[in-house]
Amino acid sequence: MADAVTTQKIQDGDRLAILKFTNISDGTGESGVTKVDVSTLAPESGTAKACTEVKIQQIFYSLSGMGVDILWEATADVIAFTVTDSSDGRFDFSEIGALTNTAGAGKTGDVAFTTVGATAGDRYTIILVLEKKYS
Repeated sequence: MADAVTTQKIQDGDRLAILKFTNISDGTGESGVTKVDVSTLAPESGTAKACTEVKIQQIFYSLSGMGVDILWEATADVIAFTVTDSSDGRFDFSEIGALTNTAGAGKTGDVAFTTVGATAGDRYTIILVLEKKYS
């Protein structure tokens, strides 16, 4: 079996992408699963430049029974932010200009999730508001 997961693009414009992710765990959890593949986001409309990276402006979340590490993908993934188990809320990073990708070697620009302490029946809903960057 595997966790039941979904991904939904709510918005994918020139400046922002808003994506919603859900997981109902069977207890196996997720480990370094790519959730935001920047190559699948819409290119900039005026220039056709590809999206190469995102910044996290806001995180909306509802977690029951597990936590989630939000990761910048690279040769060695880097934790961008951790949301803790059995809580819900919102983090707004716009006052500091957003969370910027700090990954080093092998940086892809993508975002991944790893669940922490997942057991059968645990769940999350996470919405990321992302600022797009272009090459």
